[in-house]
Amino acid sequence: MKALICGVSGQDGAYLARLLLEKGYEVFGSSRDAQTCSFSNLVKLGIKDKISIGSLAINDFRSVLQILDQVQPDEIYNLAGQSSVGLSFEQPVETLESISIGTLNLLEAVRFTGRKVRVYNAGSSECFGDTGGVSANEQTPFRPRSPYAVSKASAYWIVANYREAYDMFACTGILFNHESPLRPQRFVTRKIVSAACRIASGSKERLHLGNISISRDWGWAPEYVEAMWLMLQQDEPEDFVIATGFPHKLETFIDFSFSESGLDWRQHVDIDQSLLRPTDILVGFGDPGKAKEKLGWEATYQLKDIVRVMMKAELSGKVV
Repeated sequence: MKALICGVSGQDGAYLARLLLEKGYEVFGSSRDAQTCSFSNLVKLGIKDKISIGSLAINDFRSVLQILDQVQPDEIYNLAGQSSVGLSFEQPVETLESISIGTLNLLEAVRFTGRKVRVYNAGSSECFGDTGGVSANEQTPFRPRSPYAVSKASAYWIVANYREAYDMFACTGILFNHESPLRPQRFVTRKIVSAACRIASGSKERLHLGNISISRDWGWAPEYVEAMWLMLQQDEPEDFVIATGFPHKLETFIDFSFSESGLDWRQHVDIDQSLLRPTDILVGFGDPGKAKEKLGWEATYQLKDIVRVMMKAELSGKVV
């Protein structure tokens, strides 16, 4: 089996590549500029030399056609595109083009070539917006509240349209927040963990954060990429919500992180009004019932487990 992972350099791409290699796949990975990208996540997992890597500008249809012709994959995992909610407010056009247009190009290229390829598209829980404290499932309406969420919602419907109109095996995983030591520093979870470790080691810095009263459903990234693979092994393509089912306040994440080092976070954290987003989701958590029933998938890592592993990796420099 050949798999093409678009966006292999990111957190999910790296863990997915490792999973597929373990399952005996021939794995091809793409990045916007493979010649300049360090692929540090693949290096950290010790798998960079086991993957064939090429350049792909997913918002360029010709580029997509070329890599499909080159790789001729059996499965495609579309994890490419701008991945930060906060950054999407600063770069809305780039976000829309890399996610929505990129997804359209990929599906149209598959249709154009006529190959029987199974396509996974990375959706996002951000599409649901604020559900009023109720868990979101596959039937929950979308109310996106950021350029990132709008782009992901658009990509979701593009996938649904191609699945229905052209009988393609294409599905979207609507994943809630999932973390790991491979998270970039710009993500708040890694920012918190890194700061807690530095402060515990003697740093006198203050950790500046925005709204810490928000609640999110945090899972463990290596488990979530397994759900991606399972979706493409089904007899029929369907969309799935992937989540733990349990929301926690960001304040709790902070508390767990600092407590791991024997610190009181209140003595080291400042609320910075400049870090507040124009719009935000107060509470977001998912109902993974369908995934458990049809995929046999269930999250095992809970928030304390995730924080503990991230803290350990931050201090040791070893990624799991």
